[in-house]
Amino acid sequence: MLTSVGLLDASDFAGIQQVLREIHQVILDGKFVIEPGVEDVHSQLEKILVERLGEAGKKIHSGRSRNDQVLTAIKLCLRDHLGQIAVQTRGLFDRLLTLSEQHRDVLLPGYTHLQVAMPSSFGLWFGAYAESLGDDLEFLLAAYNICNKNPLGSGAGYGTSFPLDRELTTRLLGFEHPNVNVVYAQMTRGKSEKTAATAIAAIGATLSKLAMDCCLYLSQNFGFISFPDELTTGSSIMPHKKNPDVFELIRGKCNRLQALPTELGFLTTNLPSGYHREMQLTKDCILPALQTIQDCIRMTTYMLSNISVKQNLLADDKYLYVFSVEAVNELVLQGVPFRDAYKQVGADIEKGEFSFDGTP
Repeated sequence: MLTSVGLLDASDFAGIQQVLREIHQVILDGKFVIEPGVEDVHSQLEKILVERLGEAGKKIHSGRSRNDQVLTAIKLCLRDHLGQIAVQTRGLFDRLLTLSEQHRDVLLPGYTHLQVAMPSSFGLWFGAYAESLGDDLEFLLAAYNICNKNPLGSGAGYGTSFPLDRELTTRLLGFEHPNVNVVYAQMTRGKSEKTAATAIAAIGATLSKLAMDCCLYLSQNFGFISFPDELTTGSSIMPHKKNPDVFELIRGKCNRLQALPTELGFLTTNLPSGYHREMQLTKDCILPALQTIQDCIRMTTYMLSNISVKQNLLADDKYLYVFSVEAVNELVLQGVPFRDAYKQVGADIEKGEFSFDGTP
């Protein structure tokens, strides 16, 4: 782009491009280092260019600031990770749908207020979390779209008098659109991270609830599901234990992720427009979270690939009353007013005379 607007000549461009390709290979080989006394990766790149190319290397910073350089790098990073998270989330979605179909006819007692409520099924349970992830992907798409706007060329936040071609850099970097207003481009620092964090938190909330269900359903008092011994842990003194440590850690990590938008909100909430140094702290918050949510999605998918569900749960006498609503509905279908049917079944339950032989 700098060459196209006359800020670099063709020979400068050829030399810079060649050295950048060489540096890129060093990075791929895992040998790139930031030398002592060099501020950051951007300064290190420029230092190498100047050492190898002389004056041409000094021209590379034309029309840009560290502010828009870092912001562009953050958006590229977020965009890449959000795409990866979307692919992984789709994988978990597919796993849940498969389990839902496989176990659509396996009955499961539904609970409200942690009290036995109505008949449900493992198919509905698995499918519910698949649909939840579908909504979470809407958050992820919104975050991706916000991050997919190019801030490069906004400089320190007030543009430049150089005749930059921001449409060209937008295409070259694969962004969908440029940030049009240069002041707003800098205002997206922190906002982009918070938007991504909101999407991560949404997925985290779904995974945390699923993990809690699995912890509950694995316990002896429920006994709805089981996992191979190698995916649970024992106790140092209680030989009968099969602890759901994986789901407990997923639950804990995802609960922390749900706090992330609030953390980023407080970090940036009282900042006026323009760049401020504490904006660099957003990386401390968001970068580990991008890896954590991917780890949690991957482990949840792996655990569910090894889940076993218990058959004939509702044959247990303690779930007899789970069919009370079905009994009420049968009476209503026979012409009994709903309130009368409700009272009749309730009276049978109180007298210990309730039974249900119908098909739910």
